[in-house]
Amino acid sequence: MTALAVKALSKSFGGLRVTNNLSLQVEPGERRLIIGPNGAGKTTLFNLITGEIAPDAGEVRLFGRDITRLPTRKRAHLGMARTYQIITLFPRDSIQRNVTLALLGLSPLRWNPYSALHRHAHLMTQARAALARVGLEHMAERSLAETSYGEKRRVEIAMALAQSPRVLLLDEPFAGLSIDERRDVRELLKSIPRDVTVIMIEHDMDTALDLADRITLLHFGEVVVQGTRAEVVADPRTREVYLGE
Repeated sequence: MTALAVKALSKSFGGLRVTNNLSLQVEPGERRLIIGPNGAGKTTLFNLITGEIAPDAGEVRLFGRDITRLPTRKRAHLGMARTYQIITLFPRDSIQRNVTLALLGLSPLRWNPYSALHRHAHLMTQARAALARVGLEHMAERSLAETSYGEKRRVEIAMALAQSPRVLLLDEPFAGLSIDERRDVRELLKSIPRDVTVIMIEHDMDTALDLADRITLLHFGEVVVQGTRAEVVADPRTREVYLGE
């Protein structure tokens, strides 16, 4: 069964067509890289997959289930998690609290406004375990505002992994990172087990290509090329899109 299937997905904002009859299939455990120039529709595709915006036409299926009209929160309960191109965290809270809040979103405890978060030891334990996976357990109590940009990226990934996703969408996880930080995040992504399907948007091609099983090239909201790394790199349409040749 396909992990994620997008079929004939189209979305326009006014007269601007952002995705146009876009289709792709991602197999369980696959590492799929989504590439394309600015304005290609990559982040819009993620927003359509996660339900943050509704398509004009087409469908999205998660492990065979039609989730096209399902609210974002329900997709998370079915095993979909994501990170964002622009980091969206709580800077005044500790790293551990940020991750614990991500876990709370999937717990029935979220409906109890009078229950103090620190009293839920099992959530705190899960949060620390997620931070350990990204190498940040030793600084769990540190305020997020006191961390580097690269550490914030890893916190965001920890928040997503803490939710035990079946499909993980990463929107430019290497953006703005130093060489050392890119190396650390790259090793982190390589360590994610294959029971998690990973779909990643990335501009840092040198780093991202080695992580991908298959690649999808988007341009003006359409799939231009799909295939293995060798197939996509060798395709003349890839060179045309990026270099205008």
